[in-house]
Amino acid sequence: MLQSLKPYLDQYGYLTVLVAIFLEDFGVPMPGETLLIAGALLATQGQFNIYILMAVAWFAAVLGDNVGYLIGRLGGRRLVLRFGRYLLITQQRLEYAEGFFRKRGALIVVIARFIEILRQLNGIIAGIAKMPWGRFLLYNAIGAALWVGLWSTLFYQLGNRGEQIGILFKRYEPFALIAVVAVVGVIVAVHLIRRRRTEGAAKAVPSDSPDGSGPLHRE
Repeated sequence: MLQSLKPYLDQYGYLTVLVAIFLEDFGVPMPGETLLIAGALLATQGQFNIYILMAVAWFAAVLGDNVGYLIGRLGGRRLVLRFGRYLLITQQRLEYAEGFFRKRGALIVVIARFIEILRQLNGIIAGIAKMPWGRFLLYNAIGAALWVGLWSTLFYQLGNRGEQIGILFKRYEPFALIAVVAVVGVIVAVHLIRRRRTEGAAKAVPSDSPDGSGPLHRE
């Protein structure tokens, strides 16, 4: 996917990231997060300035979510469901997002960007719920900063240290494989032990009635 997106980044640069994240944030199916990651990797090669990339991505994320907020606030749930099918916003997806929002509110606005579906419907749900715009803007800006900061910094550092990471992986690959096998073995052993205990407990249950349904009463 990164290879297929690279030509767009080569030709349109920061505009590609801005448009994709902006559209994704009010329900349009776009690979915004993937383009942010691709941009961070290309920044290690000098194609982008990582700080400009982060600023563009943050601005697009906040702007897109606020467009979603206006759609939800002005149009309401009925309008979203009526036209949402063109943006792949189904009633099931909307109800899923609404359930999260009702339980957590402002916290969901912050962490929504890290959760698929919620990232696309975050602003729309806040608007439908009539969350105060100033409060939404604050928490949304915080969430966008955390999201952009995490992915861009992580993959920028990975891109810069790719050779070192490859050397370390090759050096410790046998130990990593042993650790994986050990963890899988422990999980299987625990499962088998629990299964045997369950079967043993079932066999140990006394049953003195002919049909095994319970004890017979003696007079």
